[in-house]
Amino acid sequence: MNIQNYINGQYTNPISNEWIDNYNPSNGEIYGQIPNSSKDDVEAAYKAAKSAFKQWSQTPIEERSRIMLRISELIEANLERLAEAESKDNGKPLWLAKAVDIPRASSNFRFFANAITQFASESHESVGLNAVNYTLRQPIGVVGCISPWNLPLYLFSWKIAPAIAAGNCVVAKPSEVTPMTAYLLGEICTKAGLPNGVLNIVHGLGGSTGQAIVEHSDIKAISFTGGTTTGAHIARVAAPMFKKLSLELGGKNPNIIFADCDYEDMLTTTIRSSFGNQGQICLCGSRIFVEKSIYEQFKTDFVNVIKNQKVGHPMAEETKIGALVSKPHLEKVLNYVEIAKEEGGKVLYGGHKLTIEGHENGYYMEPTIIEVSTDECRVNQEEIFGPVVTIMPFETEEEVLAMANKVNYGLSATIWTNDLKRTMRMTKELQAGIVWVNTWLMRDLRTPFGGVKDSGVGREGGFEALRFFTEPKNVCIKY
Repeated sequence: MNIQNYINGQYTNPISNEWIDNYNPSNGEIYGQIPNSSKDDVEAAYKAAKSAFKQWSQTPIEERSRIMLRISELIEANLERLAEAESKDNGKPLWLAKAVDIPRASSNFRFFANAITQFASESHESVGLNAVNYTLRQPIGVVGCISPWNLPLYLFSWKIAPAIAAGNCVVAKPSEVTPMTAYLLGEICTKAGLPNGVLNIVHGLGGSTGQAIVEHSDIKAISFTGGTTTGAHIARVAAPMFKKLSLELGGKNPNIIFADCDYEDMLTTTIRSSFGNQGQICLCGSRIFVEKSIYEQFKTDFVNVIKNQKVGHPMAEETKIGALVSKPHLEKVLNYVEIAKEEGGKVLYGGHKLTIEGHENGYYMEPTIIEVSTDECRVNQEEIFGPVVTIMPFETEEEVLAMANKVNYGLSATIWTNDLKRTMRMTKELQAGIVWVNTWLMRDLRTPFGGVKDSGVGREGGFEALRFFTEPKNVCIKY
């Protein structure tokens, strides 16, 4: 199946008529092509967005909200179709796409449809000076949104929804590895009555299509989620052009387990936080630190549970872990297992490519647990982004806190403890944008999302996203 760009409310072929193969991770086969868009396609998308901006930015908030709620409803109505497309395109289990990815995409549009109606300006009376100051929050204009392959529609909508809710028009690029649900979103937006040009979707490679969006002189803000290396490149290009930047980048997140935790709850959740979405979530707790007194018990139980996690075709109901997203990514993850062995790590379980009967060319890998003796090894310092976790014991709170913080990343952290004083100390000292205590990936869409250090710049979520996609203007009136 060939998919097309969505520009000015119409599906169009790339101007160059150049195409990129799209692979099905479950069997390694080409099942379609996507546009290899050039600067010319990005320029056409920009012109459509620019043309639509004046009317859309002046559209009453209630009308914008109504259209976005309709998009949310149509995503829900197309749950099966979208989930099947996401599973086929990404390799994740179908049940996961149905339970998480597609419902969250619908929730993103619904949340920001409602949030924009409550997004208030500030005013300040200057007592004694006979003056009042108020702040306008005005849309920026045309903005660029670039999203990753791990949660395709989930994160694509996470950027687009606040951008258009705030009155901007968008030039968006999904990952070339997982373009299908973004393609289908164009059809949904048209049915919902979103005016032509408000959302434009261009497909292609990061180094060409993405680069054209980032370096476009009239696209005034860039919201990007992806790897830290790519984020650094975007910053080097966009910062001298004085663009607003929101960069949600990598993570190497600690999962810290104290002996006083609720053990069964911790074990069940740690399975999820280690191998959910094949470990391809920037929030996965890939560095597991366990208090020494329960370390051996945890190691035994963790391995025994993982042995029963079914790796299989994404469409099979019994599958817990599906295919990795691409052949190069599978090879990269497998290479990290070899690096761990060279550094003295002990593979407790997994570490190999799997062959699934009937789908021999798919990108499958065993969930992998590696015991390490130091937190300074490469597999504990570099983001692997696959079904690989490391475990090691610790003795004191101070020791584990130091190890948790001794990485270049600072996206999230998880703590398992029932000690309130320890919780308060640790949550304050951990260098992370998000800290979960006795849970993982429990999200409230009103809260700020993002990291520190090499995990990015800025925050998404709630009013933070609406602030990013608007420019504040102070007005002072003397009376």
